[in-house]
Amino acid sequence: MPVIIFGAFLTFLTSWIGLVAYPSLQLGRFTPFTAEDTGDINPPPLSGMAVMGQRVYASSGCVYCHSQQVRQVGYGSDLERGWGARPTVARDYMRENPAFLGTMRTGPDLTNIGARQPSAMWHHQHLYQPTVVSPGSIMPSYRYLYRLRKIEGQRSANAIDLLPPDTAPDGYEIVPTYEAEALVAYLLSLNRNYPLPEAPEPPQQ
Repeated sequence: MPVIIFGAFLTFLTSWIGLVAYPSLQLGRFTPFTAEDTGDINPPPLSGMAVMGQRVYASSGCVYCHSQQVRQVGYGSDLERGWGARPTVARDYMRENPAFLGTMRTGPDLTNIGARQPSAMWHHQHLYQPTVVSPGSIMPSYRYLYRLRKIEGQRSANAIDLLPPDTAPDGYEIVPTYEAEALVAYLLSLNRNYPLPEAPEPPQQ
C-alpha cells in the first residue's frame, strides 16, 4: 500500500513539475525586449481599453472559435495564409492574462488581426453583420453590443456604417456600446509583427 501511495505521489509531483513549476520558472524570466534601432518596447503594453476588451473577448466566447498562435514552419500553413509574418513565441504572451491560445479554429487565427484589419470600422461592421463583411462566415452576430438610437442634431462620429438589410431606419443610428469599443480596441491590439530576438522572420521561399 505505501508503494502505491508513493507511486501516485511521485506521478503527481513529476506532472506538476513538468506542467506547472518548470514552465512558470521558464516564462517568469521573460522581460520586454527593447529594439536598439527604434527604442520600441516589445511586446507593447495594452491600453486600459484593450484590457477591458480582453474581458469582453472572453465573456463573448471568442476563444472557443479562434486561436491566437501562429505555428512554426512545418506544423501548418499559418504563415502561408498570412496570419503572421513569423511564428508566435512565449514572450508574445507575457502581457496577456490569460493568454487566449485557443483550442480550435472554426474561424481564422486572430494573432495579427489588428495588422490584417487595422480599421476600427471594419471590426464594428464585422461584429454586427459578419456575413456581409465576410461572405460565407458562420460567425454569429454580436449586435447586442450595439444600440439603436435616434439622431439628435448631427450623426454621431462613432455611428456604424452598415449595409442592407441592417441599415438603421431614417433618423436613427447604430452606435457601439462601451463593451463594443473595448472589444475592438483589443482586436486592434493583436499585432505581433514586431521583432523579437528569438523569433526572426522565416526566409522568403
